Amino acid sequence: MEGPTSVDTDQNPNSRRQRIIEFSAFERHDADIPSNAGRIPIPEEASNSTTSTPRSTTSELDKDIEKHAISRRASTVSVSSRIVSMPEKEHGGENVAAEEEDEESDDPDAVSWDGLDDKANPMNWSKGRRWGAMAVVSGFTFLTPLGSSIFAPGVQLVMDEFRSTNSLLQGFIVSVYVLGFAFGPLVIAPLSEMYGRLPLYHSCNILFFVFNIACAVSGNISQLIVFRFLAGSTGSAPLALGGGTIADLFPRDQRATAMAIWVLGPTLGPVIGPIAGGFISESLGWRWNFWIVAMTSGVFSILGIFLLKETYAPTLLKQKASRLRKSTGNPLLHSKLDTGLSTRDLFILSIVRPSKMLTLSPIVFLMSLYVALVYAYLYILFTTVSFVFERQYHFQKNLVGLSFVGLGMGQFLGQFGYTWYANRSYKKHVERGDFRPEHRLESMIPGAFLVPVGLFWYGWSVQADVHWICPMFAMGVFGAGLLVIFMPANTYLVDVFTVHAASAMAANTVLRSVFAAFLPMGGPKLYAALGYGWGNTLLGFISCLMIPIPFLFLRYGEWLRTNPRFQLKL
Repeated sequence: MEGPTSVDTDQNPNSRRQRIIEFSAFERHDADIPSNAGRIPIPEEASNSTTSTPRSTTSELDKDIEKHAISRRASTVSVSSRIVSMPEKEHGGENVAAEEEDEESDDPDAVSWDGLDDKANPMNWSKGRRWGAMAVVSGFTFLTPLGSSIFAPGVQLVMDEFRSTNSLLQGFIVSVYVLGFAFGPLVIAPLSEMYGRLPLYHSCNILFFVFNIACAVSGNISQLIVFRFLAGSTGSAPLALGGGTIADLFPRDQRATAMAIWVLGPTLGPVIGPIAGGFISESLGWRWNFWIVAMTSGVFSILGIFLLKETYAPTLLKQKASRLRKSTGNPLLHSKLDTGLSTRDLFILSIVRPSKMLTLSPIVFLMSLYVALVYAYLYILFTTVSFVFERQYHFQKNLVGLSFVGLGMGQFLGQFGYTWYANRSYKKHVERGDFRPEHRLESMIPGAFLVPVGLFWYGWSVQADVHWICPMFAMGVFGAGLLVIFMPANTYLVDVFTVHAASAMAANTVLRSVFAAFLPMGGPKLYAALGYGWGNTLLGFISCLMIPIPFLFLRYGEWLRTNPRFQLKL
């Protein structure tokens, strides 16, 4: 297997960046850069590479060099053994670890990890530390989508207070928050590549806290809409960065479990929101929905200060290089993961990349389209179910949120089933030595059928005015299908686009947020024109058109990843 051609990285920044990307593809890291691309050359080793020093005066130096050499050979053996079981290409990137030693000799001033077991590498943190960070990020990821729907049961109270009867505006007050999810990642993702994940988590959490307070004290509908949009934009940080944080902290064999926990936020959070919001709006008033979200956000932000640390490898090694320049006096030391791009170029590239992937990559487009469609269906339910159970089944206002219990239970069971199957499937294929990212999509197949079944069942049970337990069970079937589509799709994108996983996830988040923001605005008109039976039948038939997607990728996914026609210059 051939590695990348050796080049002078100082004189050819473009080639240097390409080598970094190639190393990243092998290292399977979320960034454009590998997570452990080498070691830190000791200053004496670099400075003495051209100067002969008498052995009698350098015994300690010789020992250090010998120790690093042994560690280096061990690392090479470990890396080489990993190459054997991996395909020659993955998403067009060649596995190039065999050239790691040559890369080190090309640039002796490049700073990297102290071997494969460096404790500074987030992959090598203790289990408790990694899962503690994951718990905080998952908490943020749960709270911000919950904020999108907790307000839904109280929206009629808002319209009454501000004396508005505009039904389109009524739906937009709820969905504009999700529209913020579409725009936030376009700024948050590139900023995280420049400054790291931690500053973005902290700053966005503070702004999310502030904008929810602003929503609580809004004096008119226009103010409420603006502040809801800003709250959604800043609240999108854990959605935009969470997948990357998982890739920072967990190897592939642990990623399905971590992803399952993290994905509960954008799927279960919006379901629990209306349940809590119904009681809050009825007993305390609609403004208290925002006060409670703000207070919870403040608690999570304080926990994040103590439990969250930077996990983004490029930022960590950049900080390490800065410390070494000060301690050694060597101004040439720099992070081995430095792309050589200016801040402006990096920002532009990071904004353009998700759009490019969404429009030119069939993998990103079809996976994102499928997730966006079922996610929009979820928000159509959010904007119509309360009306159905209040008017048709005569639920009290403070109990109408309980109509989402079936949906939540279905998602919980779907999450449990997916995690169990995905872990078993991964271990089975690894033991056989034939694992491919497409195997993640095996568990998507049941979800592809559950979604239309749930929609048909819900629509016609409401149309026939049967007992309320029937549409509630139907929403549970839909919820299980939604989650079993959502989770493998996201895990598949992370596995395929390891080099640019954050950009792939950003593209996915943008499309599904746009769908979830605008399609629900047509839900009431759809049901008014066709009724709940035929209206949901139409939605179910559209979802049936998506059923072939997991089958197509299971059969042709590897070909799409490796065919030069579909390789993008990212």
